Amino acid sequence: MANRWLAVGAIAAGLGVAAGAFGTHALADRLPADLLDVFATGARYHLLHSLALLVVGLATDRGTEPRLWNLAGWLFTAGILVFAGSLYSLALTGARWLGALTPVGGLCFLVGWGVAAVAALRDPGKRPGGLTDAGA
Repeated sequence: MANRWLAVGAIAAGLGVAAGAFGTHALADRLPADLLDVFATGARYHLLHSLALLVVGLATDRGTEPRLWNLAGWLFTAGILVFAGSLYSLALTGARWLGALTPVGGLCFLVGWGVAAVAALRDPGKRPGGLTDAGA
């Protein structure tokens, strides 16, 4: 599953860069400043959580809590889709009701970070020679 999270993170990051470039170059003259800021916020959180997915991929491969890391990955993915997606949609359509979906994506991000913290704290870590932090 680690390679899948690395691939999802890389694809999401590429899409986040594309979204940011689209917002900066194609939308700058077409959207009012407030909606351009909304789009930019979506792109910023999209990119940040794409990097989080790459961390999930590395931690899933290395860690002892793959189920928790996988859950964090799904939460980050859902957050990107709902949080960034709702902001992109709001900016492009002007439909302000889409802003009501954004906190759901934000909650996915927050819970994802909490799950990642629990996974990290439950992981004793690996050391050379097969020793763990817990057994050293």
